[in-house]
Amino acid sequence: MASQSALSTILTTYRTALAAGLVFLGGAAVVCGAWGFQLIGGYVPCKLCLEQRVPYYVGLPIALLAFIIARFAPARTGIARLALVVFALLMIYGGGIGVYQAGAEWTFWPGPTDCGGGGSLANNAGNLLNSLQNLHVVSCTEASWRMFGLSFAGWNVVASAGLAIVALWGAIAKRG
Repeated sequence: MASQSALSTILTTYRTALAAGLVFLGGAAVVCGAWGFQLIGGYVPCKLCLEQRVPYYVGLPIALLAFIIARFAPARTGIARLALVVFALLMIYGGGIGVYQAGAEWTFWPGPTDCGGGGSLANNAGNLLNSLQNLHVVSCTEASWRMFGLSFAGWNVVASAGLAIVALWGAIAKRG
């Protein structure tokens, strides 16, 4: 009976660490992909696109902390599981922003009236005219890219949902 409980504790700790590692790597891949499309592909993110990244920026350190705790301090696995719940909630929030943007792109509802940007103005007056000529205003309601019918916002919903599911899978692991 005691050995079965010990085995269950080991498996729970392993599952929590595995989930934390997977969501950290998956979340990092999503952010790196967004940066790649932006820096290499030339896609300029809109205001909502940038807002969808914030849950990743906040969640990735939390996921890394959950992994470190679960892996190297198994007696504190409960803290790691709580961190995974927080990560999942962040992904659900970010996915919600993605649903809002994707719905606005498909004209299911109006998008934000203040959405635009993606460029920066010059630091000095001499370059101001050049920067205004090169400024591209990006709309939150027009998809700049689609794959299999989904825009960047739609793919963020898919990624966020997947990461939230994996995080919750690791968080609900029970001891004994």
